[in-house]
Amino acid sequence: MSLLDLVIRARRVVRAGGEQPAAVGVRDGRIVAISPYDAELDTATELRLGDDEVLLPGLVDSHVHVNDPGRTDWEGFTSATKAAAAGGVTTIVDMPLNSIPPTCDVPALTLKRKTAETQSYVDVGFWGGAIPGNVPDLRPLHDAGVFGYKCFLLHSGVDEFPPLDADQLAAAMRELSTFDGLLIVHAEDAHRIDEATEPNGASYEAFLNSRPRVAENEAVAQVIDLARETGCRVHILHVSSADILPLLTQARNDGVRITAETCPHYLSFAAEDIPDGATQYKCCPPIREAANRELLWEGLRDGTIDQVVSDHSPSTIDLKHLDTGDFGTAWGGIASLQLGLSAVWTEARRRGFTLADVVRWMAAAPAAQTGLATKGGIEVGYDADFCVLAPDETFTVDAHELQHKNAITPYDGRTLTGVVRSTWLRGAPVDIAVDPRGRLLTRGER
Repeated sequence: MSLLDLVIRARRVVRAGGEQPAAVGVRDGRIVAISPYDAELDTATELRLGDDEVLLPGLVDSHVHVNDPGRTDWEGFTSATKAAAAGGVTTIVDMPLNSIPPTCDVPALTLKRKTAETQSYVDVGFWGGAIPGNVPDLRPLHDAGVFGYKCFLLHSGVDEFPPLDADQLAAAMRELSTFDGLLIVHAEDAHRIDEATEPNGASYEAFLNSRPRVAENEAVAQVIDLARETGCRVHILHVSSADILPLLTQARNDGVRITAETCPHYLSFAAEDIPDGATQYKCCPPIREAANRELLWEGLRDGTIDQVVSDHSPSTIDLKHLDTGDFGTAWGGIASLQLGLSAVWTEARRRGFTLADVVRWMAAAPAAQTGLATKGGIEVGYDADFCVLAPDETFTVDAHELQHKNAITPYDGRTLTGVVRSTWLRGAPVDIAVDPRGRLLTRGER
């Protein structure tokens, strides 16, 4: 074999089939060889990982709110992609809100791409948005390279990204089915939320009751029915209610093309443990009870839930209303982009899962869903995106030491297992102290 740019030798390399010792050869930013650990390879640079380190593929986080342009005091492409790299994530897909304007037409996508192109330390793709009145914009956004379309079935939290009613949802799905577009859905039923009790100040129990699981269950059932009718591909975002798992199983058995994700916070925390007034835990749908959390883990075990992504939804600290602890008025979103891998591994290993499971949920499945054919695995022909993890090392989260723009997260003070030692993008380590070299991605590229 001709001269390689890089060889990484590791006693533990996590691939689709499990772990193995290997020497991974890289040329021109792509993996070109996976050889036995001691294989003789002609290379310009060689790295041997320590016995306490594991080579993972770079993670793919397909649910990130960067909020740039328009709300860059909440987050921005520089801070978000630095946080991603620090957490072993080499690809993010940015949500169409809470930026201003939201990514609901081609001019907004063009502005978003222009904003991101000089700031991104990891590779970045973009979701489009499906809102009332923009059905004519869906195909042009598809042609411009978005990975799919996000919609809400109730108020999104920002007025510039309104929800779809039943007729509008059906119209969007019919349009997407004509070109095999993917609809990703925040599934909570607006009517059920309206009928629920109002959040009552600092009481977490009152907040939980204001977002009942029946709202999530009925919304998912509605999406499934319309997907069955229209043939549209659909994805359920941030599953918090384990009640929907049988619905997903039945839908797939019926031939509905549906996938689902959950998030580190639903797998890590439990409602019973959240103190009143602790609005850093507020997210929608909410963190539910411990028994429900364990059922979500079982959904991952049996494959009903396909993937785990962050739903990184930061804001400025003042919007969390820590002074009053009012769950009714505080911004609903959890900042965790940098911590997702460690948070999930901490809980997964306690339940008998392996790093290969974590890679499947957090790299391979999000890459497959978004059609990123050269991301999410350590295979010949894939991008040389890697995460070097010390899986047995622990650390205590200090929100002020994270790369997130605002130092607030429910993980602050929590001890996690799994330290990211380095992150590699297309065969070179990511250095957040120098100029960024992340690329902007479009759907379908290889």
